[in-house]
Amino acid sequence: MKKKVKILSTGSYLPAKILTNFDLEKMVDTSDEWISTRTGIKERRIVEENVATSDIAAEAARVCLKKANLTADDVDTIIVATITPDMFFPSTACMVHKKLGGKNEPAAFDISAACSGFIYGLTLAEDLLISGKSKNLLLIAADTMSKFTNWKDRNTCVLFGDGAGAMLLTSTEDENEENSILSTCLGANGNYDELLYIPAGGSRMPASLETVQKNLHTVVMSGKEVFKVAVTKMVETALKACSLANISPQQLDLLIPHQANLRIINAVGERLGVDLSKVFINVHKYGNMSAATVIVGLDEAISQGKVKKGSILELVTFGGGFTWGAAIIKL
Repeated sequence: MKKKVKILSTGSYLPAKILTNFDLEKMVDTSDEWISTRTGIKERRIVEENVATSDIAAEAARVCLKKANLTADDVDTIIVATITPDMFFPSTACMVHKKLGGKNEPAAFDISAACSGFIYGLTLAEDLLISGKSKNLLLIAADTMSKFTNWKDRNTCVLFGDGAGAMLLTSTEDENEENSILSTCLGANGNYDELLYIPAGGSRMPASLETVQKNLHTVVMSGKEVFKVAVTKMVETALKACSLANISPQQLDLLIPHQANLRIINAVGERLGVDLSKVFINVHKYGNMSAATVIVGLDEAISQGKVKKGSILELVTFGGGFTWGAAIIKL
């Protein structure tokens, strides 16, 4: 009998510190009205100075494991989707393994797909589980975007926040479609690389006094151009995932888009023909948490009772690279 992938649990972690638009008014030339009307964001969560990505990733993982009544020793694979790793190596996933304190020795690695990281990781997780190369897989998306934000650039510093989400998946021969992945699809186009990126810190432009002084280790974005491509590609990939699952967007019980900008979210929902009441939104509370947005959104939707038994949901993402992806799941 063919193996299937089952979702055992989800979890999330958000830092306690809140940075509001009114706080930002004191830091840069901006206003609550300017930020709210252009992005829909009212506040975002920010980690403390001594907190790294692996710290919040581990917190989300603990919540996820607890919900499933499992421990770190039950996990044989850890994948972390992030663009803000603790360091180049070891991987953030290895740091999470250390923090969880398991005695087992799972496969552990990071993937980098910016805001699409969770869907990229989910697709990879599905293949590992179906092939039998993994039995219980912990997929985490975590980013501390505040560490890589230019707090003097009013066009970008208002957008980002920190957070982490996790999903525990297992392989099974159960034919029941509940808590399963119905379809995934991915895409990318590297020709858009300089519309949304962090210029320095890698082999192309190693860290130097000049790169630090010029804030080249922080996010650079061409907002208008990103907006246009984001809406188009999110709609395309959302439709493709629906087609692969043999459903229409109107059959979705909930659409959870990447939470980068309220205008993008509304435009995607409108073009897909999904009623606004079925579009999950929390960008006003957390801003853009990069890879973490859709899994935090899913976990929050479940905890708020917006997801019922048998609900069909779509997660759709878009991020630097450019990358994009979508997944249809049934809970």
